Amino acid sequence: MNHGQALIDHNRAAWDRQASEVREWSRPVDAETIAAAREGRWQVHLTPRALPLDWLGDVRGRRILCLASAGGQQAPVLAAAGAEVTVFDLSDGQLAQDRAVADRDGLSLRTVQGDMRDLQAFASVSFDVVFHPISNLYVPDVRPVWAECRRVLARDGLLMASFYNPVVFVAARDAQLSEQGLIRPQYAIPYSDLEDLEPAAREAKLARGEALTFGHSLGDLIAGQLDAGFVIDRFMEDWQPQPRFLIDRYLPTFLATRARRIG
Repeated sequence: MNHGQALIDHNRAAWDRQASEVREWSRPVDAETIAAAREGRWQVHLTPRALPLDWLGDVRGRRILCLASAGGQQAPVLAAAGAEVTVFDLSDGQLAQDRAVADRDGLSLRTVQGDMRDLQAFASVSFDVVFHPISNLYVPDVRPVWAECRRVLARDGLLMASFYNPVVFVAARDAQLSEQGLIRPQYAIPYSDLEDLEPAAREAKLARGEALTFGHSLGDLIAGQLDAGFVIDRFMEDWQPQPRFLIDRYLPTFLATRARRIG
């Protein structure tokens, strides 16, 4: 498998499957959550804990692109709170969850299927906010994502993004080491399931239908935003509530930034 269409097709199928199984990031919000949002009581998530309200402020009338953020969770809440919402995602199964909530609760939102690295479906300066929860680990190069976000944002528009601290990709995936409380570095950053994972482990992951992932450097995740024409004005760390890796127990491995388009 290469970094081209085969990767896109595999990861799309993986997320379609998650949507069909209604897993954690594919579980739509309930009608009570939407009703509360309509009354001004709402919260959304870039990381496991709720986003501080001053990161977004009043969303009424604002044009928000929920980027690679389908699943029936963030976008419907923002739409109920008064935003003009577009959801863009690789997986139509995930997008169907947003459409289902919109139909159930009478919300107005638009869904568009596509690759987060290519936002040509949208004209330049189309949005006031790009809301991009953890998802860019599914593309091998994050810098095109930042460039496209800048293009579609209006001047002073906000990019809100989250991603894993790349340290989560470094350690050997060895259950016995974890049981002993040991972390053995094995992989360098940037990391790629396609290029770095041992063939047997990679084939097993493919056979299970799991999405393939990539660990980006902080240079690409942080400096990449700056190089694309953003200024970062908020930063947040968050803990993994259900640690997957041993390192999750020792430092907050979720990172989130708010960046403002300049120029």
